[in-house]
Amino acid sequence: MLTTEVPAREELLRRAAGLAPVLQRNAAWAEENRRIHDESIEALADAGVFKLRVPARYGGYECDTRTLVEVAAELGQADGSAAWTAAVYWIPTWMACLFPDEVQDEVFSTPDVRVCGTLSPTAMAAPVEGGVVVNGKWGFVSGAWHSHWQEIVAIQVGPDQQPMPIMALVPMSDLQIIDDWNTTGLRGTGSVSTVAQDVFVPAERVLPLPAVLQEQYASRLNAGTPIYRAPLLPVASASSVGTAVGLAKAARTAFLQRLPGRKITYTSYESQSEAPLTHLQVAEATLKIDQAQFHAGRLADTVDRKSELGEQWSLEERARVRADMGAACKLAKEAADILATASGGSSIYADVPIQRILRDIQSMNLHALMHPNTNTELYGRVLCGLPPNTLYI
Repeated sequence: MLTTEVPAREELLRRAAGLAPVLQRNAAWAEENRRIHDESIEALADAGVFKLRVPARYGGYECDTRTLVEVAAELGQADGSAAWTAAVYWIPTWMACLFPDEVQDEVFSTPDVRVCGTLSPTAMAAPVEGGVVVNGKWGFVSGAWHSHWQEIVAIQVGPDQQPMPIMALVPMSDLQIIDDWNTTGLRGTGSVSTVAQDVFVPAERVLPLPAVLQEQYASRLNAGTPIYRAPLLPVASASSVGTAVGLAKAARTAFLQRLPGRKITYTSYESQSEAPLTHLQVAEATLKIDQAQFHAGRLADTVDRKSELGEQWSLEERARVRADMGAACKLAKEAADILATASGGSSIYADVPIQRILRDIQSMNLHALMHPNTNTELYGRVLCGLPPNTLYI
């Protein structure tokens, strides 16, 4: 077992901000090659970004979700794909901490271990002696190229039993990567597909998904640690949302950096910064960023407070954290839209950052768990006294 001194949040934010030069330098390469640059991965590891959700007994930091939001926002200001990938790693890394302690010993024996994953049950599992055999394919597996393990979800079907979704941990060496990530946004995340062909998973690395969704976890050593007794979906929401805030801030920075000396073509404005329209656009975008930050912060604070106190979650609270995530994504996108519209025709060139920022944040808003419309509707259903129409709450 290994323990290490946990850096304060301010130190982790300082480290994240210090990564900006390398992440920005490699952003165009990552987009062209559709994966994070090795140098960026090494820099993130050196800064301790992959340790944020690792138990302290393995040298991890056991950070709360407020720290995740703020670190992701810092990373997102440098490169959306790098921030998204780091945030996605935090979720299945946390999920690995729900497994039996001997499984964690295996997973976290790798320094700066990276665990990718998915919540989509797009594979089948057949029970065999000592475990299950899995066959199937998963898409949108962000960070797969640099991962050591994948958290998978499959439907287990066997004789004399009802189909049941399971969650399992599989070494990446047991899976095949399909290089199919050809997209318009978040291209640098390398969110490829992975395939399992007759992959045996021992029973200790398998958990029933319904039990996980009901906070029935298998770890004994993590049971008393606040961050590991929260529900999965609030944790996933808090882990993801900071990237959207960071991208919106990046859009504002990119716009303001290009503003000096720019004029508004085909008008009498020789300086765009003197136009009342520009004042309205910058102010409106900034207010939306502030609102996005509020929703992201309320989400994280809810998760952290309830985890620390060990309180039961109400259905309304569960729905609200998803609504907060959707609202933050929507507002961040709206802010980026305003600033991109104000950036003029020259902003569509590939070497102008705001075009990539806009595509990245649009892609985030299309994610099934982050989609603002889906999350707002879910919250409204619960507020109106109806049961949720999803298990992912």
